Amino acid sequence: MDIYKPSLENIGVMKNYLEHNQYFGCELTAANNILWSGFYDTSFVIVEDMLSYCKIKDGKPLAYTFPVGEHDPKVAFDRLCQEFKSHEQEERFYLVHPEMFEQIEKWYPGKYKIDYNRDEADYLYEYKTLSELKGKKLHGKRNHINRFEENYPDYSYETIDDENYMECIEMAYNWEKDNNPDCDEDKIYERDIIELALKNREKLGLIGGLIRIENRVIAFTLGEPINDKCFVVHFEKAYADIQGAYPMINREFVRRQLKGYKYINREEDLGIPGLRHAKTSYQPIRLIDKGTVTKK
Repeated sequence: MDIYKPSLENIGVMKNYLEHNQYFGCELTAANNILWSGFYDTSFVIVEDMLSYCKIKDGKPLAYTFPVGEHDPKVAFDRLCQEFKSHEQEERFYLVHPEMFEQIEKWYPGKYKIDYNRDEADYLYEYKTLSELKGKKLHGKRNHINRFEENYPDYSYETIDDENYMECIEMAYNWEKDNNPDCDEDKIYERDIIELALKNREKLGLIGGLIRIENRVIAFTLGEPINDKCFVVHFEKAYADIQGAYPMINREFVRRQLKGYKYINREEDLGIPGLRHAKTSYQPIRLIDKGTVTKK
């Protein structure tokens, strides 16, 4: 099989297969893989006319994702297993959802096991929850938004476009500088990825919005559709010293630009306590668990 690196040059190839994807995991999008392929060393293969992302080292497969596309995933899965065997590698599939593992179990009962990683689980929310923020458990979010609207009654919301995206890049640099006193390389890498995403947002199929107060961008967000039911938010930045900035950009982006989606994926928390608390506080409908599948 030919091995490809996700890029703008082959984004059409990936989207051709991903348009048939009905899973809600954040990794099953073209832009996400293009932007982070260097960081995670991700490649992809087309096998039996299905798409699988993979980890390859010295020409040998280390792991594949569950194949997606319009054809029979079992045929592609079996072919990937043959690839492991031909390279004398252990069969290993990563970022496998419970629904995917159910299919594997039906094909080969008791042959495989799955080990889930809580840090990789995506947070899935209903559009209605994030757009309305109703109920006692979301009272705190509404309070922060009320304070924001009281303090900044002249705020404005804008769709990210050619006229304002450079201001978002400037804010991303300022945010990284303010929140990265130890010069953490991962945060610098994310800042550069955000710049790449904003500059190429149309080619990547990304949409976003920003909030401006006193002619200054103080929050922005950016993401892409996973499928016709679910949208994934890849980036969200706001100045933490502005009360309500984070819940405000979250709610307004969903309200104004994501009306056609039933679900919103806000990605994983990477095991970071602060992120876990923040994502849990928005009352997800469920977690999208992901695990590694190997033979028993």
